[in-house]
Amino acid sequence: MEPNYYILLGAPGAGKGTQAAMLVLALGIPHVASGDLFREHLSKGTELGLLAKQYMDEGKLVPDDVTVRMVLDRLAQPDCAKGAILDGFPRTIAQAQALERALSANGQRIKAALYIKVSTEELLRRLGGRYTCKNCGAVYHIVFDPPKQPGVCDKCGGPLYQRADDTPETAKKRLDVYFQQTAPLIEYYRQQGLLREIDGEQPIEAVHAALLKVIRGE
Repeated sequence: MEPNYYILLGAPGAGKGTQAAMLVLALGIPHVASGDLFREHLSKGTELGLLAKQYMDEGKLVPDDVTVRMVLDRLAQPDCAKGAILDGFPRTIAQAQALERALSANGQRIKAALYIKVSTEELLRRLGGRYTCKNCGAVYHIVFDPPKQPGVCDKCGGPLYQRADDTPETAKKRLDVYFQQTAPLIEYYRQQGLLREIDGEQPIEAVHAALLKVIRGE
């Protein structure tokens, strides 16, 4: 059976991480995040990791073919036999096309690009109140998901801090960059007939239900 590959699109603050975790449980397929792949390859010192590090040390962008190889290497693992949820890749049309060519060579394809759409105003509201645990990286929000004890992580007791890119000013810049980079990709998948827009301003469970409805073709 052909694996079902889904691309998860959404700006910082759209709730991709939360929805990806819920989809993993509902569909029984893994969440493949490009950031995690980079960290894993770098920490293990793999051939691809060393190659990526070479570019990063020189302050250059890692070429698309290196990133595509990392993604394909991950998709070839046994737990991806039924499919995977791709997150953080592709980021550009060139990357989308490189991924398509690579999948096509294996007789595979992207099933759908799932875009969790949230207004800029709402994204700024969400991003401006995020706090992260210094020890375990757990994320909290002073409005939507506050810790039981202010400034202390519920999971490990570590101290919470606000990352520089979670302040309102930096959040605005992050969103500007995201939309500049990703708007063409969203349009690309729309033209391909693969884009599925989900209203990300609904409650978490409603967004999850909407995603499942789209995936199951209801």
